Amino acid sequence: MELLLNDLLNLTVAEIDNSRIELNMTEGSGGIAYIDKWLSLGQDEKDSGITDCSYWGWYGNKKNFNIGQTVFSFIKMSYDEWLFISAAEIVDVPIGSRARVKIIKRLIPLFGRLVMKYKKGNTYARYVFRMKSVIESCTVKEILPCQYSGEQFEGYDRVHLPFRKLADVFNGKIMPTYYEALKKVTGIYCLTDTKNGKLYIGSATGEEGVAQRWGNYLDSKHGGNKKLIALYNEKGSEYFEEYFTYTLIEYFGLSYDPEKILEREQYWKKCFNTIKNGYNDN
Repeated sequence: MELLLNDLLNLTVAEIDNSRIELNMTEGSGGIAYIDKWLSLGQDEKDSGITDCSYWGWYGNKKNFNIGQTVFSFIKMSYDEWLFISAAEIVDVPIGSRARVKIIKRLIPLFGRLVMKYKKGNTYARYVFRMKSVIESCTVKEILPCQYSGEQFEGYDRVHLPFRKLADVFNGKIMPTYYEALKKVTGIYCLTDTKNGKLYIGSATGEEGVAQRWGNYLDSKHGGNKKLIALYNEKGSEYFEEYFTYTLIEYFGLSYDPEKILEREQYWKKCFNTIKNGYNDN
């Protein structure tokens, strides 16, 4: 059973009558997509709900909003998927500019996380509708565990992350599907020191797969490996944060034979000669 948008917003009939829904696609005909513009903003702006992506007050000589109305602002993600980025009461509508607004604080936690489904064509750059005319057709696709970053998990054959980005994934700041994906596989990985080109080949065979092993590196930086411990003692944690990247070379199911994974680890160490020229010590 689909969850209707108002099952989440919980608006009364009177509130629906006094509300508008804003669907923003592009900044003018052929202009930048609002989703790209929103993604380029700083975190504080996204969190505030007051950006240049919402509340354009005019359509020609006609007002889109009136003072006292509530407006729910969405930007287009795909053909029928819209990202909720703001909700506010209209305070003023200056001529030829964006409205001045008062953000509805109880909805701030959903900014950038709520994805709505609503089928609408691509005729114009932005739409403003009376909420009561469309709300029964608006459903909730999902509420993301963290704010949408524009990046998604693209497959195990494309896992390549700098240290700080990996940390953001594990801290739930970006790419919410990425961490869960890494928990579902074991495998062989490569740590690259981009400062000097040296490699470290390792394997992940724990119950929570690659995520468990890489989490160890985030916590300790060196993961308990002899040469990496020496590097850590010499250079400190900032060196790892600045120069190390994490790449998945091969992946297997959680039930795959750990002994075979260790055999593959030794194979890749020989291929890259990481005992002599890298950070592996055995």
